[in-house]
Amino acid sequence: MIDSSESLPRKIIHIDMDAFFASVEQRDNPELRGRPVAVGGSSRRGVVAAASYEAREFGVRSAMPSVTAARRCPGLVFVPPRFEVYRNVSQQIRQIFSRYSDLVEPLSLDEAYLDVTRDKQGVGSATRIAQLIRAAIREETRLTASAGVSYNKFLAKIASDQNKPDGICVIRPHEGADFVSSLPVRRFYGVGPKTAERMGRLEIHLGADLRDRDMEFLREHFGKSADYLYHAARGVDLRPVRPDRVRKSVGCERTYSEDLVTEPALREALERIVDLAWQRIEGHRVTGRTVTLKVKFEDFRQITRARSCDPCIARKSELRAVATSLLDQVLPVPRGVRLLGLTLSGLSGTECPQIAEPEPRGTNPQRAFDF
Repeated sequence: MIDSSESLPRKIIHIDMDAFFASVEQRDNPELRGRPVAVGGSSRRGVVAAASYEAREFGVRSAMPSVTAARRCPGLVFVPPRFEVYRNVSQQIRQIFSRYSDLVEPLSLDEAYLDVTRDKQGVGSATRIAQLIRAAIREETRLTASAGVSYNKFLAKIASDQNKPDGICVIRPHEGADFVSSLPVRRFYGVGPKTAERMGRLEIHLGADLRDRDMEFLREHFGKSADYLYHAARGVDLRPVRPDRVRKSVGCERTYSEDLVTEPALREALERIVDLAWQRIEGHRVTGRTVTLKVKFEDFRQITRARSCDPCIARKSELRAVATSLLDQVLPVPRGVRLLGLTLSGLSGTECPQIAEPEPRGTNPQRAFDF
């Protein structure tokens, strides 16, 4: 599907580093190469921030409690995170991106969108640009990256995960609708285990099943997500790549395969959310004034509780204390909790740039090149 306002589609690349934190640790410490590695704390309340592919073979995943990871992989090596090192490597990678596009939208330290429609170096192919970027990353950082190439952000991000690790996947404009139709709904961004289970009860298993439902049906069953689901099922995503976005908040949320009901389970889950959120806050080198707790119940009803602080939240212990006090406000819960989230907003720090609007499309004579 092509934006009807343009005669040609965008050329979007999504670059995703392979097991970034863990790969950096294996690169810098030869003794870790080929071994299952988890970046994160090994204590009972620790959380895995990243896992090497050797660890993933045992089912170890990011955001997993460290005790669970150690149980699944007895030989797992835990390494404390080195965020300053990861940030420096990330800056190296972004410099490589800048050689090929001025429209780069970082999502985190290890992934970014690039709009290469302009073809800054006159390469002649978005696929070739992705290959050149991956080769430069390998040569200059000794790390590998996977890439997705497509005509919109939704498909490019899915494509980058298609042939991991160290792979590339290209979804051309005439292939998008068919690709999405065969895609399991669980791979749609934002569709967690509970939503996928709910879709299954509605006989929605693939993108094609989702595409067969009209907007009225989707709004009835999925509320505010209906518009996104309707268009994504048709391979449509008109969002532009926005370089240097203002980051309004940093945090994370987790959807649970089994609803949390008891107070101890909720407090333990919150402790892990605090750890994960703080890792991201440290990674972005920001502080913030407002902490928001998000709670979604089993019936999809959602509530939030927030508190603003002066001075800014600058330590994990401060974030934990505020988050705990916010959870106290909703206990005891009236029904099972399927999702917890925690964000820090009102940010200040080194990663709060101003928005630079992308160059208007349709003005570049070099944009008519092959995928």
